[in-house]
Amino acid sequence: MMDPDHELFVAIVDEGGLAAAGRRLHISPAMMSKRLARLEERLGTRLVHRTTRRLALTPAGERLHADLRGILAALDEAERRVSGTSAIVAGPLRITAPTSFGRMHLAPWLPRFMDAHPRVDLAINLSDDFADLIDTRADLAIRITADPGPGLAAQRLATNRRILCAAPAYLDRYGTPATLADLKSHRLLAADGQMPWRLVGPKGAVMVEGRSHVRTNSSEVVRELALAGGGIALRSLWDISDALARGDVRQIVPDHEGSADVGLFAVQLPQHNPPAAITAFVDFLVGLYAPTPPWARSTIALAERSP
Repeated sequence: MMDPDHELFVAIVDEGGLAAAGRRLHISPAMMSKRLARLEERLGTRLVHRTTRRLALTPAGERLHADLRGILAALDEAERRVSGTSAIVAGPLRITAPTSFGRMHLAPWLPRFMDAHPRVDLAINLSDDFADLIDTRADLAIRITADPGPGLAAQRLATNRRILCAAPAYLDRYGTPATLADLKSHRLLAADGQMPWRLVGPKGAVMVEGRSHVRTNSSEVVRELALAGGGIALRSLWDISDALARGDVRQIVPDHEGSADVGLFAVQLPQHNPPAAITAFVDFLVGLYAPTPPWARSTIALAERSP
C-alpha cells in the first residue's frame, strides 16, 4: 500500500488544489495543508508553491508526482491482473489538443474510440496554448512542434508539412511569386508570433522576414483570409489539404516548405507503466495518423493526377 501522504499529494496535483483534493478525499483543507507540510518536512524539500490563485509544482514536486503516478499505475495493473480485468481499458482520460486540429482531425474520430472503450471517462480540452500537463492536469497532449518539451515522453505521430499558398483570386490580381525574394512585394499573412517563416529549400534553411498584412492572434483567421484572396500564407497540410485538392488555394514557390522537424506528437508525463487508457489512446492516434495521415493522402492523390 502506498504512503497515505503520497496519495494525498497525487490527489492535490490531479485535482489542481488543496480544496478540490480535500473534497475528493473527504479531508478538511486545514488538514490537507498540514499533511502536505508534514510530507515536505519529511522529504526535506518544498513540493508545491502555494499562491492564492493557483498551485504550481516545484521541480522536486514534478519529479515526485511523475514517479508516484507510475507507481499507482503499476499497482492498479497488478490488481487488474489478479482480478482478471487487466485487458479492460477504463478510468478518466484528459486530453488537450490545438483548437483547429482537434476540431478537424480529432473530434470526428472520437466516437470510434469511445465505442471501443466505453468505460473510459474522456475529457477533451482544445486550446492553442502550449498546455502544461501538470497545471492543466492533462494525461496526454497533442502538440504540433519541433520540440515536444523537456522531461516528457513523446511519440511522433506524423510530420507536419507546411507549404506557402494563396487563393487563385489573389494570384490573378497580384501575380504568382517565382522566388522567395518576390515575397517582399506581396501581402503576407501570419498570426502573431508566426513570423519570420523558417523554410527549407534546395540550399538549406532560410528565413523569410516580413509583417503580416493583417494583424491577428488567430491562425484560423489567417486561413480564412488566405482562402478569401487576402494574401500568401504558410499553412499546414492538415489545415489546407482539402482546399488545395479543390483548387481553392495553390501552392507557390514549391521548392521551399516549412521545416520537416515540426511534427505531430502525443506527449505525456514519463511513466514506467502508464494507465491503460493513455496507452489505448496513443495506439488509437497511431492508427489514425500513421504511416500516412489522412490530410496527406489527398495531396498525394492530387500530385499523382498532375501531369
